[in-house]
Amino acid sequence: MCGRYTLFTDFESLLERFDIEYSMEEDLFIPSYNIAPSQQVVSIINDGKKNRLGKLRWGLIPGWAKDEKVSYKMINARSETVEQKPSFCNAFTKRRCLIPMDSFFEWKKHDSSKIPMRIKLKTDEVFAVAGLWESWKSPEGKTIHSCTILTTEANSLVSDIHDRMPVILRPEDEKVWLNTELQEKETLKRLLVPYDASVMEAYAVSSEVNSPKNNHEGLLNSL
Repeated sequence: MCGRYTLFTDFESLLERFDIEYSMEEDLFIPSYNIAPSQQVVSIINDGKKNRLGKLRWGLIPGWAKDEKVSYKMINARSETVEQKPSFCNAFTKRRCLIPMDSFFEWKKHDSSKIPMRIKLKTDEVFAVAGLWESWKSPEGKTIHSCTILTTEANSLVSDIHDRMPVILRPEDEKVWLNTELQEKETLKRLLVPYDASVMEAYAVSSEVNSPKNNHEGLLNSL
């Protein structure tokens, strides 16, 4: 799964990296070292003409849901079955997004405890994870825009830590994923594969990352 990550690259670099033509205000972007489910997270969609940067609540709420609490069970979607699940199949066809991050955390079992590990690209570059988004309206009329992160089987690096990892898209595949006219499921599913382990690295970090209340640069430090 993917349940915690970081995004602290500077705002202008983010706009340039993802060819953003429309964006939320810069002061709404706050670098974070411990992003957790239920938070508003930076996301990228394409409106059919241009890439737009904004925020979605992490934890997808399907349009048919009766209660927003379902989102707590919808932070991840398995890429192998995403087109079959009622919660995700509509968004998979019509509402795909990118979730930018510069690392993610997974917990490695060690005896009776678990050690948090930071996983990133060796270059320290920001990357995009495949996501889905939905808009949901409560019975009271409140609208929530939410998202989920797609996962796949772990590559050879991550498999020593966890059996799943987020679907990191190759830069050349990001435009394909955001293409609102593309609805061919097999074409889309071919993008949902483990990322190249040879360009990634992982290291142990402080157990402070266990609590999302802790959010500071020191969480990136290697033990």
